[in-house]
Amino acid sequence: MNSDTSSDTGGPPGAVYPAMRECAAEAARIAGHVPAERLADRTPSADWDVRTLVNHLVLYTSHGLEHRARRTEMPETLTARDFTADADWPERYRAALGRAVGAWADPAVWEGEIGEGAGATPAVSVGTLMTLEMALHGWELARATGQEFRLSEEAAAFVLGVVDEYAEMYRKYDGFADPVPLPATAGTFDRALAASGRDPGWTA
Repeated sequence: MNSDTSSDTGGPPGAVYPAMRECAAEAARIAGHVPAERLADRTPSADWDVRTLVNHLVLYTSHGLEHRARRTEMPETLTARDFTADADWPERYRAALGRAVGAWADPAVWEGEIGEGAGATPAVSVGTLMTLEMALHGWELARATGQEFRLSEEAAAFVLGVVDEYAEMYRKYDGFADPVPLPATAGTFDRALAASGRDPGWTA
């Protein structure tokens, strides 16, 4: 997959940043329609209920994304927090996502690496994989709460490309299950889900 790390305007990488913005907006929209009474419901991630999924999504795709952009450590108070304990957590998530995506608007954020030593990762790869997290976990949250996660064909194609590129690595660390068979007529985002080991037809 060619992540297109250049930009004619000198801005963030051309393919990654638009997908990041779109996936963030859709994740925020889905979060805004999660009923409080469904936080204990099951999700496509067998070991997670909706509350656990929300906490993971909020922590890593908003706070974690911003801290990575700023090259700062995420406070332990955040990693141990139950974000759903706040009734207005969807609004707080939307605001935190806005700050995070805004931080990645700076072209300099995409340069160099994030982290130190053996754990250092190219910033473009970090931005790409965090966008993937938004899409896959955002879809899980949508499906678990009776919603539809919607992406443009361009963003869906980007997600599929990332899944194809990183699937072997994710499976090595049990992040993805085996691919799910799909009909030849399956749409682009469904193909991305299936390639990541997620069943696009999953229902609660």
